[in-house]
Amino acid sequence: MERENSLRERLIDVGVDLVMTDGTTSLGLREIARRAGVSHGAPRRYFPTHHSLLSAIARRGFTDLEVRFAAATDSAMSARAQLQGIGRAHVRYALEHRGMFELMFRHDLLDSEKHPPDQSQLRDSTLPMFELMVELVVRLRTEQAAERRPGAPSDPPPPAVTAAALWSNLHGLAQLWAWGSLQLALNAVPPGGASDDSHLDQLVAAVLDAHLGPVTS
Repeated sequence: MERENSLRERLIDVGVDLVMTDGTTSLGLREIARRAGVSHGAPRRYFPTHHSLLSAIARRGFTDLEVRFAAATDSAMSARAQLQGIGRAHVRYALEHRGMFELMFRHDLLDSEKHPPDQSQLRDSTLPMFELMVELVVRLRTEQAAERRPGAPSDPPPPAVTAAALWSNLHGLAQLWAWGSLQLALNAVPPGGASDDSHLDQLVAAVLDAHLGPVTS
């Protein structure tokens, strides 16, 4: 059993290495098997479908992102500060691990109507992250109401809608920055330049201001 688990983990390790270096198009079963040093049919013993292996690889990415979210936030921080930390961590992970990030949010890995329940467990990795954002939006609105902040939206949409819009905006920000489109539009330095962090921080802050209201003193 230990040997079986070891080979299963090796197949996932190889898949993670491939998606990190070569992107999602490299994740064929034969190539993963070849690099793992096993026959091309061996992965089927542990992963009945290509989808199930991709899901296991993507779950590693979600575990890594969860660790980054935890490192970027603290329960003692305000809801706004936690959302800011999550936003930064989300965008930076997307830019540092583009292949994994793309794999993690592929709709076909998350659609439980298309895949058996045992293969759709990747939803268990995605939904808690989204629910955390919804919870923080609710907390932020409570804090804004208690402090009577004028910057809070007067008639905001439901928290889940705001969280979804915020998430979508952060995702789009990461994609456009990775493609170089935002640098061109803002006359910013190319990816890897010295001012990347400051520009990205400003953009993440602007995204939060747009959906949550600006920070007021």
